[in-house]
Amino acid sequence: MDMDLAPYDAVLFDWDGTVVDSQPLNYRCLREVLAPRGIVLDRDWYRERIGTSTDDLLVQLGVEDPLAEILDACRFLIAGRLSGLSVHAPVSAMLGRARAQGRMCAVASGGAGVIVRAAIGAVGLEGAFDVVVTREDAARGKPAPDLFLEAARRLGVPPGRCLVVEDAEEGLAAARAAGMDALDVSPWVTSAW
Repeated sequence: MDMDLAPYDAVLFDWDGTVVDSQPLNYRCLREVLAPRGIVLDRDWYRERIGTSTDDLLVQLGVEDPLAEILDACRFLIAGRLSGLSVHAPVSAMLGRARAQGRMCAVASGGAGVIVRAAIGAVGLEGAFDVVVTREDAARGKPAPDLFLEAARRLGVPPGRCLVVEDAEEGLAAARAAGMDALDVSPWVTSAW
């Protein structure tokens, strides 16, 4: 995964599934929280929506109340299991190359800020990103362009000078909608699924 970064001032990384292999953990925790409520979270249904925030997934499932309680319970479970996360080596190498070349780097994730920031620390990437933008920072999640546009705004970089690194179609669509080039890393990242 060797890409010329010269045309870009910033590289915006999706977090879940792109930088770290977190989707299996996210799925297991959400499934555990929903099961006592009589909601069966189908693995294939979940996998087809990778890149969608948990908030939006719950809406798609028809879950209304107590939405905040479910989100809090899921985040609590995930936070307690972050030590098992692994970083995708090809993406980590690209992050290192971008930093070595003086590119600004950001996370633009549909995940919850408290979890993404804790996970960054858990995998030892503190200080690797100039900006961390999460679901709470944008009006709409992916496939809307809001997360990527907010990251570019905070970095002070025009969207056309940003490269997005993504593993999910929702994120790739969001990058296109933001007017940014995107690199689909799904062929290079393997998951514990």
